[in-house]
Amino acid sequence: MSDLPPGGKPVPIEVIEESLYEVRRKIYPRSVSGLFARWRFILVFATQLLFYGLPWLSWNDRQAVLFDLVQRKFYIFGLVLWPQDVIYLTLLLILSALALFLFTAVAGRLFCGYACPQTVYTEIFMWIERKVEGDRFARIRLDGEEWPWGLRKWRLKITKHFLWLLIAFWTGFTFIGYFTPIETLGASLLHLSLGPWQTFWLCFYSFATWGNAGFMREQVCKYMCPYARFQSVMVDKDTFLVTYDKVRGEPRGSRSKSADHESLGLGDCVDCSICVQVCPTGIDIRDGLQYMCIGCGACIDACNQVMEKVAYPKGLIRYTSERGMLEKLSVQQVRRHLLRPRVLIYSALMLVLVSIFVSALVTRTTLRVDVIRDRGMLGREVAGGMIENVYRLQMMNASEHSLVLSVRAEGLPGLSVKFADPSVTVSRVKADSNAKDTQGSEVPQVEIAAASNRVLAVVLRAPHDAAKPGSHPIHFVTTSSAPDGHVSLTVREASSFIVPQ
Repeated sequence: MSDLPPGGKPVPIEVIEESLYEVRRKIYPRSVSGLFARWRFILVFATQLLFYGLPWLSWNDRQAVLFDLVQRKFYIFGLVLWPQDVIYLTLLLILSALALFLFTAVAGRLFCGYACPQTVYTEIFMWIERKVEGDRFARIRLDGEEWPWGLRKWRLKITKHFLWLLIAFWTGFTFIGYFTPIETLGASLLHLSLGPWQTFWLCFYSFATWGNAGFMREQVCKYMCPYARFQSVMVDKDTFLVTYDKVRGEPRGSRSKSADHESLGLGDCVDCSICVQVCPTGIDIRDGLQYMCIGCGACIDACNQVMEKVAYPKGLIRYTSERGMLEKLSVQQVRRHLLRPRVLIYSALMLVLVSIFVSALVTRTTLRVDVIRDRGMLGREVAGGMIENVYRLQMMNASEHSLVLSVRAEGLPGLSVKFADPSVTVSRVKADSNAKDTQGSEVPQVEIAAASNRVLAVVLRAPHDAAKPGSHPIHFVTTSSAPDGHVSLTVREASSFIVPQ
């Protein structure tokens, strides 16, 4: 069989290579107003107010939200999390994935169109671009000027990029402020004493914001975002999407405002292409559902404005489902189809996981004690007829105030607890029924500062006749007391006591 095309002539290699990719055409989105444009503005403002404002909030004389990687502590208002609390991050990631599935099943790429960081910063950068260079046609004319540029073009381009870089720099600075106290970061920046990693992330995040929102824009949504690729398997005929009503709009064509388009055999679409001009990704929604559509609703606002001018009903482009469009269902009927099995399953799973997540946070203990045996000294006999075992106690205080901890041991008669580390200052309080060990002596106490941890070397002793040789289960009982002596929390940690032969 011949490898030649039907015409019999070989295809030039240049044509083959050119067909493998598409050269990017710069998109000049037109400004638009309307319901969905207002919603985008509200969400852009809300998300950025949250992002830029959180690092500057104070809570108990510290930054309210701080992920301190050096100290391995994560502060979220009154909540202090440690690396051992990774289970909460796991639950949060699972909830995020389920929320993504649920929102996509209900309304497609709604997150992409209104709250995605790429969309948000692209909207901010495009707003600056329109204010500096003008609307769509003004920007096209400006970019169409050939080299050498005039003074006006240089002035406009420099002003635009200066404002872009200023926002990008502030965004990078704020991002680092979530991991380094932002006031300390600001002081270091003013004194040009930033660390190497702080400098790297400041430059990297600023450059990424400037490049993604200023230049790449829709390319990120089209080619870099993985969500765009698998969203098609998460939608169905009942998913709310930005949809063009082909039955009503076709055949499209231009006409005068006074003309009877039905007698001309035309649909409601006047083929003005404004829906294409306002699209931030440059697609034509009239071609049907496309993975490049981010569901922002800009084409809906634009089309509704055109429909008002020509005195046609609104909704030629609207949020609806494929089933609702084909079967001409009412809005109420379309909404009833939203409550389908997959949506109910996603909602039920999210409700269960949210309940678990909230319950785990509410019942979370603010004191954690880990007992680690000294493997180099399993058990030995010391003077006085006592058996001695050595342990390490790691105590973590996840509360916002200091704790006074009393440590005692249970499980064998005559157990006594002594802190072996001479550098640790241990106070002793008046003995009472709750602060005595099994020998009736006072129980040592140690103070743990707020949101801190401490590792203590502990020697546990018992009489040699307290138990037979071998390993015996015991418990370290750590009691947390407030400075006024009120017992607030008790933690029991299992371990073992070895009696040698």
